[in-house]
Amino acid sequence: MKRYKILIIQAVVMVLVTTSCTKDLNTKPIDPLVSTSTTVFDDPASYKQFLAKLYGSLALTGQKGQAGLPEIQASDEGTTAFLREYWAAQEVTTDECINAWGDGGLVEYHGGIWSDNNLYVKLMYERLFINIAYCNEYIRDVQAKLGSLQSPLKDDVTHYLAEARFLRAYYYYIAMDLFGNPPFATEADLPGTFTPKQIARADLFKYVESELVAIQGDLYDPGANEYARADKAADWALLSRLYLNAQVYTGTQRNSDCITYCNKIISANKYALHSSYPNLFLADNNGYRDEIIMPIAEDGVNTQSYGDMTFVIHAAVGGSEDATNMFGIASGGWAGNRMTTTFVNKFADPSGNTDKRAIFYTAGQTLNITNPTIFTQGYLCAKFKNVTSAGVPGSNGTFVDTDFPLFRFSEIYLNYAEAVLRGGSGGDAGTALSYINKIRERAYGNTTGDINASQLTLNFLIDERGRELYWEALRRTDLIRFGLFTGGSYLWDFKGNTQNGTATDAHLNIFPIPASDRQINTNLKQNPGY
Repeated sequence: MKRYKILIIQAVVMVLVTTSCTKDLNTKPIDPLVSTSTTVFDDPASYKQFLAKLYGSLALTGQKGQAGLPEIQASDEGTTAFLREYWAAQEVTTDECINAWGDGGLVEYHGGIWSDNNLYVKLMYERLFINIAYCNEYIRDVQAKLGSLQSPLKDDVTHYLAEARFLRAYYYYIAMDLFGNPPFATEADLPGTFTPKQIARADLFKYVESELVAIQGDLYDPGANEYARADKAADWALLSRLYLNAQVYTGTQRNSDCITYCNKIISANKYALHSSYPNLFLADNNGYRDEIIMPIAEDGVNTQSYGDMTFVIHAAVGGSEDATNMFGIASGGWAGNRMTTTFVNKFADPSGNTDKRAIFYTAGQTLNITNPTIFTQGYLCAKFKNVTSAGVPGSNGTFVDTDFPLFRFSEIYLNYAEAVLRGGSGGDAGTALSYINKIRERAYGNTTGDINASQLTLNFLIDERGRELYWEALRRTDLIRFGLFTGGSYLWDFKGNTQNGTATDAHLNIFPIPASDRQINTNLKQNPGY
């Protein structure tokens, strides 16, 4: 079920969050039309409605559909969405995407010349911490009421609490990955009573890990929750990702732990590689729970935003592409994002005839990019579309039905293989090779793309992760883990803001704390290099 009851919840949440800043949080309002933290859960349905707001904040921007009552102020409300900001930070900064709009923040992203005044850095930061604040509010109020509830409501709310803690852990994981040493607050910190302190990256790693482990018993079993809601498999998938990157975050490798959680997902026997790679990114991909462990749910009627998958699909369409019939967006493309030449060349045959994952549009496009603002320079990514696997357009010609795969089973195979190659225990090289060849056999349609044991190297894997997971908001993190995001050992078009690419400084591996927040919160020290 893709529908979120957003409009009802948003009104409730805004009142609740706002009024919870008063001195007496237990005050009951005289006006019966006003809800506060004291009364909002008088209706048992509110527990799930507020939870829907937490999930909706992965894609939506405010209290009035696609625009009108934004949660974050910006000239374009769509730019304040979590998915749009996170996707840009993870993709536009890398070899997988270059943008043609010439927007100052995005030019700085791809050129590696951003500062603490970059608009996209600021909006990403603000979205992360407003979403964390929503989670804290929910956890604080619901925990206080849990003891007074009776089954079966108490059982349901126990699951909801675990999901809220999962979402908060997910946001803090991203804050750790992007900003290194961000501000930190939990449900124990009442809003308006203090200025958040800064937490060190390694300490935040421990917090995220402890939360994800602590909630496992209260999450549904793999595949047993409603669609697009977190379960044990989503928790394990995030832990596998966390441990795979532990060396970056803490200085200590945790590859054996990564393998442990990959094995949990694999042995659950709930997931497999879906038979068709291209179908995983179409408007009816909500039917593919066999591979998509947890998505960000989209619906052209009920989740309208210019910053969710609507952005990802529209921004990639332009040139001579048929927006209506090929992509299901009759309102047209935005002619912004396309692939770099360097990334396209990771496919020996970019036509898609050999490796079906090469879903590029080339008609009227040049492979080489000499001017980033000319959209017809660079091959286009046609991976995500608002049409179903039967070729039927989505429910709306602007706002798309295509879900974003937050965790996908093929990533688990790739995580397992990489952790084994990096020396982790609990797995073996033969199994790692078999997992990689399963991915490639789906891509090639047969065994002609199989590799042998000597070919399974870390250099091979970083390219294979790109071929399998491109535009799924993982690339920046992957390149950093492999030591390729900054420095000069790996160059791509306009890295360092030059056509052929040039070395960049290592301080760019984490983003700056925005200047706007440091002016308010004097507890925050800037990350090195900014």
